[in-house]
Amino acid sequence: MKFNLSDFGKHKNFAPISLTKPIACIRMGIFTNTERYSAYLPEAEIGYETEDYLANKYPSVDSDVTINACVLPNPDLIAAIIHLNDNQSLYAEEMLLAKKGAGKEVVKFTGTELIVVEERWDIFQKNAAALDLDFIQATEDRKSQALSSTNLLIGPDNRLFIEEGASIEGCTLNTNEGPIYIGKDATIMEGSMIRGGLGLNAYGTIKMGAKIYGATTIGPHCKVGGEVNNVIFQAYSNKGHDGFLGNSIIGEWCNLGADTNTSNLKNNYANVRTYSYSSKAEVQTDLQFIGLSMGDYSKCAINTMFNTATVVGVSCNIFTHGFPKKYIPSFSWVEGETFTINKLEKAFDAANNMMHRRKLSLSEEDKAILTHIEHSRY
Repeated sequence: MKFNLSDFGKHKNFAPISLTKPIACIRMGIFTNTERYSAYLPEAEIGYETEDYLANKYPSVDSDVTINACVLPNPDLIAAIIHLNDNQSLYAEEMLLAKKGAGKEVVKFTGTELIVVEERWDIFQKNAAALDLDFIQATEDRKSQALSSTNLLIGPDNRLFIEEGASIEGCTLNTNEGPIYIGKDATIMEGSMIRGGLGLNAYGTIKMGAKIYGATTIGPHCKVGGEVNNVIFQAYSNKGHDGFLGNSIIGEWCNLGADTNTSNLKNNYANVRTYSYSSKAEVQTDLQFIGLSMGDYSKCAINTMFNTATVVGVSCNIFTHGFPKKYIPSFSWVEGETFTINKLEKAFDAANNMMHRRKLSLSEEDKAILTHIEHSRY
């Protein structure tokens, strides 16, 4: 089977996280949608319908089957897609889920309730539901590694799953509020307090004495410490020290300096306004709690303080006293009250310096994507 996962015109709704990748490659729960479809349909060839500047790294495949990348697949949706006939489209109420060919014949989806994301804040708002879904897929008919006797487990043990090679010693884990998934060769250091749901992906690390709660995802190779509440880290990013981060989305290859703190609630308890890349302006949301949204390759210095619902673009460097502005465009170099443009070659060097520690480097496709973002001033 071949199919394309389509952004369906919502790509900028998920910026800055989506500036460097299609929607299907954004992590929430434990997996990305690409990983979910690969697990459900291991023989499938998956492509993308996304922005033109991303197409070299994320190409489409030659297929007449198109699937909505904003919808998380479950077994019922997979079955419905597989059974689509030529010229059929699959709808859940007014939402197009998938189509084969022109899709002129409408088929109604009648399976279990679907998780749908339409704005970037849906990623952390619906992370608990995504973790529940992914935990079942990742652990069904499998046996967890044993939890060391040095730990305290509160809640049902069937909501804790530990992959091979993971290390957990001297910690408190509570599964009453949600499942806890510990990936391959991941580490939770001594003194950490974890309240599910949590998805700690392969090779991720939770630092000593961390407090993590509220449906949090820590992507592959991330290092996280301090107090973290309802946050999604994509991959290879670090918040290694004390400081509070809540209701936030952090991209890949980001670093938050020691004692970085993020406000996620206004002092007057009013609903939050935040920058929208689609509107190119602040928009009113119906949420009280929104923290930091940070694009790939961005970093901030020690003791940085972010206002409620701050949006930081791609490849920014923030070292400032007080609160920086609530919207920081990509490639900004923020020093005090001064904004300057981070030169492209310096941005490449900074990214490669971080990546070389993992024996990785920017590809030519990555450089082309970053060049487009820098020229577009997203």
